[in-house]
Amino acid sequence: MTATEEPIARFTHWIRQRPNSIEFWELVVTDERLLCCFVGESYRSMLLRADMGERDRALVADSAPAELESLDERNFSVPLEAVERIRLVTGTRFRRAKLEIDWDDAEAPYEDGMTLVASSGAEAQVDAVTGLEDEPSLEDVDIEVERRGWF
Repeated sequence: MTATEEPIARFTHWIRQRPNSIEFWELVVTDERLLCCFVGESYRSMLLRADMGERDRALVADSAPAELESLDERNFSVPLEAVERIRLVTGTRFRRAKLEIDWDDAEAPYEDGMTLVASSGAEAQVDAVTGLEDEPSLEDVDIEVERRGWF
């Protein structure tokens, strides 16, 4: 991380489904690394279910890249050299969009990568993914958008 680290893209309103909960994640791609920011968790029990991610999403949006990793103990970063693939599968009326990011970094909490699903508040982020293809710092990363449906 350098003092001149610049954000390139932000992927917002993504969730990671766990057996008993739903984790809310925000991803920020800079010219040096991929920052994975945990912004809340909602338990599947009907009594405990609530979207707890909105306040922390705003905090991620207002923070500089250098501050993001320290916002939560579950936040982590992956150097862009370790990122191998970014794949967005677009959603349909009946299926939510899926974002798959693969990396080869033994120090990351999720060794092989993360698969996230768009939350109900997510907008199509096709432009954010396709915009990464033109970034020189991501020239070795396989970037793909798969469109579902009758296109």
